Formats: sequence, C-alpha cells, structure tokens
Amino acid sequence: MSDRLMLLDTASLYFRAFYGLPDSLRRADGTPVNAVRGLADMIARLVTEFEPTHLVACWDENWRPQWRVDLLPSYKEHRVARVVKDGSDIEEVPDALEAQIPMIRKVLALAGIAVVGFPDHEADDVIGSYASQASMPVDVVTGDRDLFQVIDDAKEVRVLYTAGGMKNLKVMDDAAVVAKYRVLPEQYADYATLRGDSSDGLPGVSGIGEKTASSLLAEFGTLDSLLQAAESEDGGVSAAVRAKLAGAREYLEAAPTVVRIVRGLELPSLAGARLQPPGEDERAELTELAGEWNLGSSASRLLKALGPAI
Repeated sequence: MSDRLMLLDTASLYFRAFYGLPDSLRRADGTPVNAVRGLADMIARLVTEFEPTHLVACWDENWRPQWRVDLLPSYKEHRVARVVKDGSDIEEVPDALEAQIPMIRKVLALAGIAVVGFPDHEADDVIGSYASQASMPVDVVTGDRDLFQVIDDAKEVRVLYTAGGMKNLKVMDDAAVVAKYRVLPEQYADYATLRGDSSDGLPGVSGIGEKTASSLLAEFGTLDSLLQAAESEDGGVSAAVRAKLAGAREYLEAAPTVVRIVRGLELPSLAGARLQPPGEDERAELTELAGEWNLGSSASRLLKALGPAI
C-alpha cells in the first residue's frame, strides 16, 4: 500500500463530536464523554475508509497566537471568554467539553496516534507545514474553510470537508474549490481577506463580497497584484473598487499575514506518525478505560480500525 498522510484538525473534530452527540453520554462520576466517543468513532471511520499509513492529530498550542492578534486585534476576538486568566486569552469552550480534553489526549496516546502542536501556532499551521513538506499524498480532515488554501492537486493534497457531517464528507480538490468559490486554492487566502470571514473576526473590505472578490482575483491573480494595479488610475481597477481598497488600507496591510497559513514550521518527523496497531498493554488499558469511562463500543471500533496487535 502506498504511503498516505492524514492530518486531523483535532479541535474542529472534537467540537463537532461534542455538539453532534448528546451530553447525556457520561461516565460514572457524571463527566460527559460525548466528544471522546464521537472523536474515536470519527477516527475509526476515517482510517477504515481512507486507509492512511500515517496519521497526525494536529493540535492548537495557541488557538489565537499573539502575533496574529498584534496584526489584527479583531482576530477571533468574539471567541474570547469573558474571564481572562493570567493575562492570556482563554477560548470560550463549554465546561463539559473542556473536561473531556484530557481524556481525548489519553485515548489518542493509547491508540498510538501522534499528537503534534507548535508553540504560539494553531493546528492550521501544523497542518499547512506538514501538507507542504510531505513527500506523500495528504488528506486534511477539517470543517474549517481556511484550510482550503493548502489544497494542491499537483502535490496530491486534498481536504476531507466535514461541514456536512461525517456521513456526507466532501472531498475538496482544485476543481471543487473553483466550482464553489470561483478561485484557485492558492487564491483562497486572498479571497478570504477581501471577502472577510466573521467566524475568524475578519471584517473584509467593505463593499467587496464573494462575487467581487473572486472576479478581482480572476482578473489580477493575487491581492498584491490587485493592490499594485489600484495605485494608479490606469491600472485597470475601477474608481469604486480603488476607493474601497483605499478605505481598508490598514486592514489590507495586516490581514494577509494573519490569514495565510504558516508552511515552514520545523515539526517532528513523519516517521513517528506511521500508524501501528497498539500493543497488547495499550489495548488492554484502553479497553479498561472504555469500561470506566462509558465509551461504549467507540474504543473497540477504533482498535479494530487500527488493526490487530502485533
């Protein structure tokens, strides 16, 4: 079997699991386990269907890096919890989900799934770096449109988009992005910058929506080329659009760096991410925890997907 890397946008998946399964699923002490069970089932399904040889659960070491906030203070500002501890922004995560994150980390460890984050960076940056540097085909699993910018048919990088649910995964490649947004994946970051994205606190350029953004990029190729053309009256940019771009000058100086996913992080070798069936001790411990934590058959499905012990 040829090597294939799967990169999980882990937080995107466990949030989806948390909201997709009832919080009546609890262990004996009352702690909910819906996110743990749901994530285990998702991984089992993904491994079975897409057969990756390497798997990384990419982690947010910092969900809102200060260097991005310094450039664009509105970045993810609406997600910041009202209570801020120790001077650091705390993401507003439901307590019932927060309590499950250590359990998620434990299950991933026992299953032998590599968990990788990078200081002061988001999981998106880990994904972007692995996807850009990998020498094998890559499947990125996410519900986040920002990651469409890493899609690259030439490098065999695609996104398994979860917005419609795990039963309706959409495989996003170059053609799918063009069909949906009328831009190429490599133009998606510029498109999002122009259009804006309320889910990330990006205001966009006032008066430039999806159709105008895609049309401008179709004509000028990149945001830099558009801005350069807009500097002169004979650059081919209408007076109305030039005025809109000029009104958003400060935003347009900062936003592209915020929106673009980092591609050059020095990350652990993928040799450590090769999928291996868990050993007997790990399987026994995970099976025991499944009983203690009321994980039902989710743990056994995950173990089955990973293969028999060696």
